[in-house]
Amino acid sequence: MTTNTSSRGGPVGVGRIKRLVLYAILIFMAGLYLIPIYLLIVTGLKSFTEVSQAQMWALPSGLHFESFTKAWYGSPAEGFRGLGSNFWNSIILVVPATILSAMLGSINGYILTKWRFKGDTLVFTLLLFGMFIPYQSILIPLVQVLSKIPWFGGTTLYGTLAGLIFVHVIYGLPITTLIFRNYYAAIPNELIEASRIDGATFFSIYRYILFPLSVPGFVVVMIWQFTSVWNDFLFAVTITGNPDTQPITVGLNNLAGSYIVEWNVQMAGSLLAALPTLLVYILLGRYFMRGLLAGSLKG
Repeated sequence: MTTNTSSRGGPVGVGRIKRLVLYAILIFMAGLYLIPIYLLIVTGLKSFTEVSQAQMWALPSGLHFESFTKAWYGSPAEGFRGLGSNFWNSIILVVPATILSAMLGSINGYILTKWRFKGDTLVFTLLLFGMFIPYQSILIPLVQVLSKIPWFGGTTLYGTLAGLIFVHVIYGLPITTLIFRNYYAAIPNELIEASRIDGATFFSIYRYILFPLSVPGFVVVMIWQFTSVWNDFLFAVTITGNPDTQPITVGLNNLAGSYIVEWNVQMAGSLLAALPTLLVYILLGRYFMRGLLAGSLKG
């Protein structure tokens, strides 16, 4: 009498049990990971009466979108602003900061791998040192520097979105340079040398050869920077003191009434603030993984 076995020589039933156990563990861990999202959605869809009854885990009795409307437009009568203007401030902040830091990091990585010069290793090491400087340690000198850099209208960069963009571009250079340097290191030097022999210049080599090849690296860097800039709170609350220029993370912190805290409104605001990054990873997550596997973080 024979027993059915898998290709590895073990019983088929044992392999199925192992897969079922593995899937059960993965589903359980995914459920734990999604619990905060569940609470955000169900609490945001509840009325304030349901929230005040401490029914945190229960489903809402109906779809109450008033919480999202209130979180977006605010309530002047209750003394708090909505997140609408803060959301657009974050868009104005994150788009140029992400693009500029990615482009500068790409050019830095190109120079440090394909146009070697004396002391380039030291320059790269000093540049990477910026990754390990805590934000809190440079806040005072950062404010002093921004307060001395002139801007339009007789003002300075301090207190403006332009100043916050400048800070994120500079602070993002170490990680973007590292990613692109490791990515460009995998491109054969013979390709660059052949282009030089054909008369290609510094920027023409970058534009027509390296830039088209570095699309996966740009995907990784831009998703990384988008998430970092969008979720930043410390720089935002320190540099932008005016509510009219504050991004959504600071606006979310201020989303509270003068007398009571409406948790349904705060949960709705949190979901609105997290929605762009969620959409980025849902829509572009597979490209992010492809960029990683293509060598963007390998060295």
